[in-house]
Amino acid sequence: MSPPPSWPIGFRAVFLRAVLYVLFIGAIAQGAYLEALYLPSARFSEWGFTEFSQTLVLAICCAMLIYIRQVLNVWPTVTLLLLAYLAASLVREQDHFLDNFVADDTWKVLVALIILPTLGWVIKQRRRFLGEFAHYSNTFAFGLFTAGVLTTYIFSRLYGRQAFWQAILEDSYSGTFKSAAEELVELLGYSLILIATLELLLLARRVHQSRKSSSL
Repeated sequence: MSPPPSWPIGFRAVFLRAVLYVLFIGAIAQGAYLEALYLPSARFSEWGFTEFSQTLVLAICCAMLIYIRQVLNVWPTVTLLLLAYLAASLVREQDHFLDNFVADDTWKVLVALIILPTLGWVIKQRRRFLGEFAHYSNTFAFGLFTAGVLTTYIFSRLYGRQAFWQAILEDSYSGTFKSAAEELVELLGYSLILIATLELLLLARRVHQSRKSSSL
């Protein structure tokens, strides 16, 4: 297999994006602070800023992946798998509302309807998937996406364990500490995934433009 092609980006663009990412991460941290300060009855609950931001971030990621796959037509098998993963995460974040306003375990059925057909299609197209993944796995977007997944689905769960916070706070323990710790780390992980998806979108545009130029 030939080595993955490179689609270079200038230092000025990298610097600008880095500044914007710093501001974005600072903004979500400030938003969580304001939630704790001004929304005591809803903070770190399903109705608070943090949970709403998680849903919004995942929805934006899904929209970007649809654009990459359907409009730019870059790595359609890889982006389909990423889309299914994030769409399932988006549904999972709505478990409270689905369980209370639709039926218990509705989110599990919806997640299965998203994941199982997607996995079947990717397995069927595995040769194409592996060829696309050879390119994607050598990008900054892939590394950042992996970091976001590890932060959200591994570290936040371990960091937000009730036993962990009870051991730290002892008699001063309150469930609010656990919820804040887990939800904020989870939001950070989703934010990394958002940045990774944006990086993939920008890369996909360069790939798309490169294809157009080579076809002329």
